[in-house]
This record gives sequence, C-alpha cells and structure tokens, in this order.
Amino acid sequence: MAKTAKLEIDGKIYELPVVIGSEGEHAVDVSKLRADTGYITLDDGYGNTGSCVSNVTFIDGEKGILRYRGYPIEELAEKSTFIETAFLIIYGHLPTSAELRRFSDLLTQNELLHEGMKFHFEGFPPNAHPMAILSSMINAASCYHPRLMEGYNPSHFDLQAARLISKVRTIAAFAYRKSRGLPINYPKPVYKYTANLLHMMFSEPYQDYDLKPEVVRALDLIFLLHADHEQNCSTSTVRMIASSRANLFACAAGGVCALWGPLHGGANQAVIEMLEEIHKEGDDGSKFIVAAKDKKSGRRLMGFGHRVYKNYDPRAKIIKEQCDKILNSLHITDPLLDIAKRLEDAALHDPYFIERKLYPNVDFYSGIIMRAIGIPVEMFTVIFAIGRMPGWIANYKEIMDEKTSRIYRPRQIYTGATERKYLPIEQRTGA
Repeated sequence: MAKTAKLEIDGKIYELPVVIGSEGEHAVDVSKLRADTGYITLDDGYGNTGSCVSNVTFIDGEKGILRYRGYPIEELAEKSTFIETAFLIIYGHLPTSAELRRFSDLLTQNELLHEGMKFHFEGFPPNAHPMAILSSMINAASCYHPRLMEGYNPSHFDLQAARLISKVRTIAAFAYRKSRGLPINYPKPVYKYTANLLHMMFSEPYQDYDLKPEVVRALDLIFLLHADHEQNCSTSTVRMIASSRANLFACAAGGVCALWGPLHGGANQAVIEMLEEIHKEGDDGSKFIVAAKDKKSGRRLMGFGHRVYKNYDPRAKIIKEQCDKILNSLHITDPLLDIAKRLEDAALHDPYFIERKLYPNVDFYSGIIMRAIGIPVEMFTVIFAIGRMPGWIANYKEIMDEKTSRIYRPRQIYTGATERKYLPIEQRTGA
C-alpha cells in the first residue's frame, strides 16, 4: 500500500501521496493540492520544497555526503579527472576508454571560437567583469551554431554539450586576457582540458606558461568538486529556463548570471576580500577571530559553514589536502595565506566554531588555491562556472528528456492593494 500524508483544512481531510527517493528521502507530493483544495503551499526561498525529481546528485547535509550519480565525491576526487567526471554527470555512467576518447576528441574539435567573436570581445570596456563577458559571449556563441535554435534534438546533444564545455573555457581565457590588455592565446590541441585553460590565460607570445603538474591537478580538482551540487540557485535557474524549451547555451548563460551573485558563486571571492581587509588592518587574524564571535561587531567569517552541510563539507576535506600540497610545492610567501591558516586553525579547534559547525568550506580553500596559482579574484566565479557546466548540462538534459515536463510556473501569495479605480491625473493628491 502506497504511503500517504494527511492534511486537514477546514475540517476536511485530504490524503497526499508520499514520494520516497532511492536514498530514503521522503517528500509529500502537493502537485494537485490547489486543484483539490484551492490552497497552495508557501515556502519562501524553497528551503523545504523539492522542485524536481533528479538522478544526478545526492547530498545528505547532516552526514556530509556528496555523490555524483551514486559515486562518492571522495573516490572521484582521488581517482577521476574533471572530464571523466563531466561525462559521468551528463550521461549517468563512467565512460569506457572509447567513450572518453570520443568525448575528449569532441572537446578538442570544438575549443576554438568563431573568429567573428573576437570583435564582440572588443565591444566590452576594459573594466568589464569577466562574468558579464562570459554570459554574453555564451549567448553570442550560440548564434554561430544555427542548429541550437532548432530546439532540443538528442542526436545533436553530444556535439552541443561538448561545444559548450569546451568553448566556455576559451571564452573565459579570452575575457581574462582582454581585462589585462593582453593578446589572446589560442588553445593548443596537444594540451588536455585544464592545462589548456592555464595556457590560454597565462602564456605569453614569447614564452609558454610552465604547466606544473601540481597546479594543473589542483585546478582540475576545483573543477571536479564544483561539477554539480544538486538544486542550488544557478542549477535551478538553468532548469527554470530549460522548462521553456530555450536552447542549451541560453540556459547556461542564465546559470552564469545566477552564479554571479555574491551569495552564490561569489563566496570564494569574498574569502580573499575578507583576508585582504584583515591584512590592511594590520591584524594577523587574531583580532578578527575575537570579533567574529561577537554578534554586535558586524564581522563575519566568509568561507565557513554551509547552508546544506550541517557537518563538515566533504569537498572541503578533499581540497584542504590539495591546498596544503600546492602551497608547499610552490613555496609561496603570502601574508594573506598566513592569515587564512590562522583562521582555519581557529575554526577547527576553537569550541565556539566547532559547536556552531562553522567549519571551513570548499569556497575557503578554493579561493586560497586560485590565489596561489595566480588567478585574479575577479576570475574566481568564472572558474566556478566552468566547473559547474557539466551539472547544468545534465539538469538541462533531464528537463528535455522528460516527456511530461511542463514550463515552470511557481505560484505566489499576493499581499498588494486590492482593487482600485483609475483616477484622472488632476484628481490625484499624491501617495
């Protein structure tokens, strides 16, 4: 017998179906609530609302679990690469050697931008934010691929997905070079995905960038750890746009805009800005730690705690090890990194932070790694967007493959003025 929940409204009992996920999650299905009762649910911020059924990512925030398609993030971080993980997230299984080779070849074949797009880059002012350029240029790139405008076609999907994953990296590198007034670098087919991004960002006409394996690995890991994270703000935005049957590039451009917000993708940038502020005040982090414990001080630890994880962010444990390795191997002396280590130590050992579960999260460590590599702070969210692309594509594909899906259309509770009559302007007395 199917499990149900009972809801009483005005003395009448309604039975609502209960949906149980593969990991034992329980949800009350209210999809017919308005039709049956005339009521809707109100859940500001969707904190208790399941917006969809998805097979992509599972998170248990209380236990600190993150799995892509059933595979623990710890195993993927240790044994996989970003591109292999991207394939897994999009297609639902780990690729065979032949599948991975074909996927990689598609990325290489589609890494160049149409030469006409160079003129679009020149239209942005020198101080344009790279996220604005990224969103705009993803949309512009779609204009050079007319088949995208024909709507979703499963036979074209592999090519369109590879185009987006590959070109977003090239767009990001071109945007960075433009912001610095530097000549653009074209991708090299001999380089793998992450190495190619570093080459396009940092090589000079007279000297190729020194691709240190530990740097390439660190950035690849950042991409992998950000590849998907369930129904966050940007992924939900992508699904919302996709429900209208917009093309893949348009949906991704919308995801970039959502990710740009400081409460979402800007968190790792906020970490570095916090460290810079502490350093400017001549503090080694000690005073800031004291102030962070005082609610009246207005000082807030950025990069600590997480809305979903009530335990330690599993990605943070992984990236902390990589952070320690990269700082040791590059022999970097940076006062901001010294402050970061002091804050980290306090969060891991101070009872105040432990009791409140304010552990360092993935944003804390990823910001430190990117600073150590030499990636400027305004590019942090762009790097996040590159990493999140597979998750957006996978969620787009779920929407398109679901034959019964409808356009997303949330309801609201109206609290504005009731019916009013229009007054001619000469009769109006002001607000």
